[in-house]
Amino acid sequence: MKEIIQSKLSEIEETYAVKILYAVESGSRAWGFPSKDSDFDVRFIYIHRPEWYLSIDPQGTGAKRDVIEEPISDLLDISGWEITKALRLFRKSNPSLLEWLRSDIIYCQKGSLVDRMRSLESEVFYPHSLFYHYLNMAKTNDRGYLQGPEVRVKKYFYVLRPILACKWMENYHTAPPISFHELMAAIVPEGELKSKVDYLLHLKSLGEESDSQPRIQVINDFVENEMKHLEEYIKTLTVETKDPTAKLNDLFRSVLAEVWQ
Repeated sequence: MKEIIQSKLSEIEETYAVKILYAVESGSRAWGFPSKDSDFDVRFIYIHRPEWYLSIDPQGTGAKRDVIEEPISDLLDISGWEITKALRLFRKSNPSLLEWLRSDIIYCQKGSLVDRMRSLESEVFYPHSLFYHYLNMAKTNDRGYLQGPEVRVKKYFYVLRPILACKWMENYHTAPPISFHELMAAIVPEGELKSKVDYLLHLKSLGEESDSQPRIQVINDFVENEMKHLEEYIKTLTVETKDPTAKLNDLFRSVLAEVWQ
């Protein structure tokens, strides 16, 4: 499948006259809990030629779209963000972008962009937006999927992963890793909760995306207690960050010159 994805990325470069600087797997495969029938969620950052940026119309307006989205098939979902859009979202600690930077499944990496973004992360990291994103994700999925007698196995992970991400930020004050297994190892001690989650991981790896399981009370109790705690913790967050725009402008300009020299 990797060869098919890389071929598709090359086709996108030719079709849209861009260079793809970074492409990774996102979603359940990158998180570490795919099902047998999980599709491939490929996300990328791309850059246009200099003349595309030197025009009176700003990026993201009219015909100058700042995303590339290919038709989704049963097996492959592939889309990307133009570099200035990606850097603006990086400035806001966008959760999806920060996860891309942590993916272990890399299909393409060209030039210095990603390494330099990683080196700047501590200067742009803004925990409030990231924390709210993960906490709201957990609350929404808990209300929507965890309250009945039967729960779809994958929905447990769509609540547990964001809760553990919040717990990571509470404990370590950095953006969380993308790997669910790494989050589990750092946050959840040995015991009944961990055993039940490991059991669900096993079921998910063997089953289909739609498989269900009787509600597991120890997990639901953990979810309820932690969401109450995290709602209180977020009120205590007081982090100030400097405006990184000048550094991100320099990064964009130097990468533009580097790619199209």
